[in-house]
Formats: sequence, C-alpha cells, structure tokens
Amino acid sequence: MLRRVPRRSLPDISIRQLEYLVAVADSPSWAAAAGEIGVSPSALSQGLAELERRLGVQLFESVGRRRKLRTTMTPVLNHARHVVALTCDVVSWADRLRLADTGHVSLGMIDVAAVVHFPDVLRGFRSEHNDVDLRLTVAPSQSLLEDLQHGTLDLVVCVEPPQPMTGIEFVPLLIEPMIVYGPPGVPIDGPSTWGPWVLFPEASHSRRLVIDRLRELGASTEVAAESHQPDVLREMVLLGLGWTVLPRSQGESERGELAVGEQILERQLVVAQRAGAVTDPAVDELARRLTRQPETADE
Repeated sequence: MLRRVPRRSLPDISIRQLEYLVAVADSPSWAAAAGEIGVSPSALSQGLAELERRLGVQLFESVGRRRKLRTTMTPVLNHARHVVALTCDVVSWADRLRLADTGHVSLGMIDVAAVVHFPDVLRGFRSEHNDVDLRLTVAPSQSLLEDLQHGTLDLVVCVEPPQPMTGIEFVPLLIEPMIVYGPPGVPIDGPSTWGPWVLFPEASHSRRLVIDRLRELGASTEVAAESHQPDVLREMVLLGLGWTVLPRSQGESERGELAVGEQILERQLVVAQRAGAVTDPAVDELARRLTRQPETADE
C-alpha cells in the first residue's frame, strides 16, 4: 500500500504582498510604487520585508542608495505578476456578475492582424454581439504581451515570442511568409548585396527573427532606420533609404512598386491568453472565432 506523502505547509503569503512586489519592479522608485497602489512608503517597505521573511529569501539588494530586485528573483516576480493578474480577473468577473454586466473584451492586436487578417472576424463579432463592449488596442507584440501579463488585456494576437512566458498560453493562428524588399529598380541579387536595412525596432519579435535569418544567409545586418509602422518602413524603402523584410500583405501596394526579393523566413502569429484566467464568456467566444481562420496568410 502506497503511503501518502504529507503536503508541505505553505508560507502565509498575501496577494497584497505580491502586488507590492510587482509595483516596485514596475516603478522608478519605491515612493512611486507606493503612490501607484495607494499605500505609504513605510507600509510598502514593511509588507515586502514580511514577504522576504515568509519566503525565507532576500528579494532585494542595495545598488548605491536604491534597493533593487535581485536578478535571481525573476521567478518570484513572474509568479507574482501571474497571481496578481488572475486575482484582477476574478475581481472583474465578480463585479460584472454583481452588476449583471457580462460583456467586456479587451483585445490587443498587431496592426497586420487587425487590418489584414482578422477584420472580418472583428466585424462579425461586433455585428452578432452588439451588447459586448469590445475594446481594441493596436500595438507591437512585446507591448501587448506585457499588458496581457499585467491584466490590462484579455486576449492578444501577436507574433509568437522567442521564449515561453510564465502564465501565458499561446495557440497558433497562421503563418506569414516574410519577403525581402529593395528600393525600386534595384536588382535583387544574392544576400551579400542586400542592405542596409530599415526594420522594426530592436525589441520587436519580428526584428529578432529577421536579423537571425540574415546572419544565417551571410547578408549585412546594418540597420539604417527603424519604425514600428510597416507603412513607414515601406516609404523609407521607396525613398531609397534601405531594404526591408515584411509580410507580403504589407510590403506590396498599388502606390509605388518596391523591388520584390525572395521569401527568407516565416513568422508565426498566435493568440495569447493568461493561463487559468477567469474570463468573460465573450472573450472565449472571440478566441474561438480567431482560431477558426486559415493557418497560412496566403490562404
């Protein structure tokens, strides 16, 4: 007969203490963190000291006159973010239930998802659920995923990040071919002749994919300019400021033809949600509609 292993006694950690930890990590100073969550600096300091005591580890280190979260404590911070975000979900759900108001969706999308791949999904959802308050934020992938982690967004459509994220679930949506584009009239020869580049900013998931692939091909990785906006990148290429790599839907237009090169990679678009979140049924319905789309951008 197997003996049951006694469950380990867990430390008495409060959600409020975890909220303090997240606030300190996201604020320029402890005073700013205290103001953000509506407590005094001394209460914040005492709460975090108690969190350290109950965990039995030193969360912070002194850097000059400031106390900063130790880099080895990132797993604790990630856990805190997830717990705080899930708690916000439950509170929001309970508020809507109490007020008989169950129709809110905060959706984040990268621009190509909103205006090229899924506008019909958004129009259809609004038409069939006109009682639902659908709020759309269009921004780069990294910014959207941070807002999802913090509980600001319910659902995100973005480029798949290079590494898994604590507390976030990803479902593949579609694959986008990424094409090399040069200034008008420029011959598209081998990779050694490509560049310099006008690309998405350095923190962009797509930028990392492109730079890694260019290195593999032996092409230049010199970046002459950058922008979050594909239309701006395209205009800079039209002006002869450099080359770019974009999805076909954003690289080709009726207004001025770029020199079209080869497909050098693919990027995966995903829909992301907080794992285990208590969500509005409307969020789940919109997620189901998004995942019923074709798996490649050219279909």
